[in-house]
Amino acid sequence: MSGNDVTEGPAGQDRAPSPAVARALTVLETLVESDEGMTLTALAKRTNIPLATCASIVYTLEQRGYAQRRVVGRSHFWRPTLRLYGLATQLVRKVDLSSVAQRELRELADLVGMPVHIGVLTGDSVVYVAKAATPGFIQFDTYPGKVAPYNLTALGKAIAAHLPERDLEPLLGQLTPGRGPRAAEPTREAFLAELAGVRKRGYALEDEEEQAEIACVAAPFFDAGGLVAGAVGVTGFSRDLTGQRRKEAIAGVVEIGKTVSRKLGFDDLR
Repeated sequence: MSGNDVTEGPAGQDRAPSPAVARALTVLETLVESDEGMTLTALAKRTNIPLATCASIVYTLEQRGYAQRRVVGRSHFWRPTLRLYGLATQLVRKVDLSSVAQRELRELADLVGMPVHIGVLTGDSVVYVAKAATPGFIQFDTYPGKVAPYNLTALGKAIAAHLPERDLEPLLGQLTPGRGPRAAEPTREAFLAELAGVRKRGYALEDEEEQAEIACVAAPFFDAGGLVAGAVGVTGFSRDLTGQRRKEAIAGVVEIGKTVSRKLGFDDLR
């Protein structure tokens, strides 16, 4: 074996990080975190990286499409490009939502004694993509792959409340009447008011709208670009999803929503 071959270190021992890669990532992260363009001098000072090294990194980022400059007089101001967002979007598409928070889903299901789900929006429907349920408790017909009208589920409401206006507008003309005893005639005005309440509270509710005796609470999660990507919900009998169990379910879905968001790269959580 030649001296240039790379070999694995002892089991459990991490290889030393590359200083060059670490510096490049520091520069890129600093550009992303800055609210405005930065000069090379300011960037070198902020990162504590020599000016010449900083310049070499930024020029490479520019050549690879990750940074761009704006010239003002004799000054060059550098900013990141949306190529990073493109990479993040590709990554999110490859993330298996059924496993991204499986432990948390299971823990909440054990706590409240009700199934916990992850759902995503497809057209005007919510598709259940993950489920955790505790053996021994009543099992609901909420299996992965199930499809339901978005406006009749807490999952769908949690997602719709955070959609950009251009994406929400077409859905407002596709409100499905509910079959449950508490379902009201769906109207655009009433649904928009309900979504405003969801945004204010941070979670959505559904109580005997889609089906008699069934209730649900749900909270959204977001992708790396800050766009709503899905929701986490707890489903149970209306008579059971009350009081302390309801409080625990709400707190649980909100927290799992934050956890999934972080795993998808979203870090602007309040």
